[in-house]
Amino acid sequence: MVESEIAERIAARRAELDELEDQLAKQLAEVRAERDELAVAERVWQRMAEQLAAETAVAEPVTTQVAGRAVLLVPHCGPGVGEEALPAEYQKMLAIVRRAGAPVAVKQVGEVLGLEVAVRGKLEPLRGKLSKLAGRGWLSD
Repeated sequence: MVESEIAERIAARRAELDELEDQLAKQLAEVRAERDELAVAERVWQRMAEQLAAETAVAEPVTTQVAGRAVLLVPHCGPGVGEEALPAEYQKMLAIVRRAGAPVAVKQVGEVLGLEVAVRGKLEPLRGKLSKLAGRGWLSD
């Protein structure tokens, strides 16, 4: 009788474990399915983030070729065109002029930029760039 009781307990425990195995297999399948869904959601989110970044990204300064050299183009100031559209060098010049709060001479801007202001030839390129900023509406506030 003891043997039959042990056999019954073993069979009952085996049935419990089989049932538990079935439950765990179902849970594992659900976990894997949810993990797959999360992977898809993550890829969609990444694509959307890239698209949003591309839409809101500041356009790189446009260059053109003049006499075989790449030259940066300065866009006209207007709605939807922020200072970020300017090349970094022009942004620095614009910041210097705006900080002054009053009209400034090319020499003053050159001093802040660390140029040799005593040499007239060093200021002429700067004068041209400031003229370009003024002509395109960046210095008329």
